[in-house]
Amino acid sequence: MREFGKTGMNIKRVGFGGIPIQRISQEDTNKVIDELERCGVNFIDTARGYTISEEYLGNALKGRREKFYIATKSMSRDYESMKRDIEISLKNLQTDYIDLYQMHNVKPVEYDTLFGEDRAYRALLEAKEAGKIKHIGITSHGLETVERAVESGKFETIQFPYNIVENQADEVFKKAHQKGIGTIVMKPLAGGAIDDGTLAMKYLLSREYIDVAIPGMDTPEQVRENTAVLQNFELTEEDNAKISKIKSELGTNFCRRCEYCLPCPQGINIPQNFLLEGYYNRYGLQDWAVDRYNGLAENERASNCIECGACQKKCPYELPIIDMLKKVVNTLEK
Repeated sequence: MREFGKTGMNIKRVGFGGIPIQRISQEDTNKVIDELERCGVNFIDTARGYTISEEYLGNALKGRREKFYIATKSMSRDYESMKRDIEISLKNLQTDYIDLYQMHNVKPVEYDTLFGEDRAYRALLEAKEAGKIKHIGITSHGLETVERAVESGKFETIQFPYNIVENQADEVFKKAHQKGIGTIVMKPLAGGAIDDGTLAMKYLLSREYIDVAIPGMDTPEQVRENTAVLQNFELTEEDNAKISKIKSELGTNFCRRCEYCLPCPQGINIPQNFLLEGYYNRYGLQDWAVDRYNGLAENERASNCIECGACQKKCPYELPIIDMLKKVVNTLEK
């Protein structure tokens, strides 16, 4: 168990990510929650954007709400929309309060737009004062966002991708931990790119400044596998050799969503395209990924690439972005 920043919550360092709930039934969701309870996992993270995830979790948690800390999040940026989303989350999760409500996937260019009389942060403050939410957090794929959040004093938790091949948040996680801000790791298996789940979790838990990692799990077996790591997460020489190998294999063609490639002259949301392609191939969310891709503005889609190469010149990892965008088109525009 771990004190979660200064929130007063004591949580298991392996939590539960609610994205995969979208691809299973209510009955299977109940089985996963049963296993979470048996294994002592008490932190559940979901989102308004995860289609039926909140609803299924709300049904599964009936009669045992007090055994779990519930975190959810919203993409809303204005006051009225966030206020509405909080109420929807409360209804879906069948609870009077949510332990942690997070601003979801805040891009660096959006950060300054969160605050003000008619902006989303005000709705969160009011909900907290009313007891509808207990704590306020923020999630992002942009490093600048969480860096500013840590310095602002406005957020009690941060959530960011971190794994064997994505460790650009190392320093900001350390700083957050020192300040008593809760640290949440999303994408602990790099969206499924890392096959060795046990090694991936050991890598994360060996870092004292990480409070909780939230792998997506859709079977009781996955819950048992991920929580078993808590018994011993000391990295061995063999583990470190495997980690080095994974970094070398994925490091040359893996998007870390650092956003240095942006802005694209054509307006393509390059990291978002790669993220959706990852959901399609790694999470098994084919229909969801295609729907989200089709929901992008036409100029934001990979098919809008004119192969100017501006993105490749800016990528610190020298990724073959043009070829990778072609793969996105072949995968998501069938």
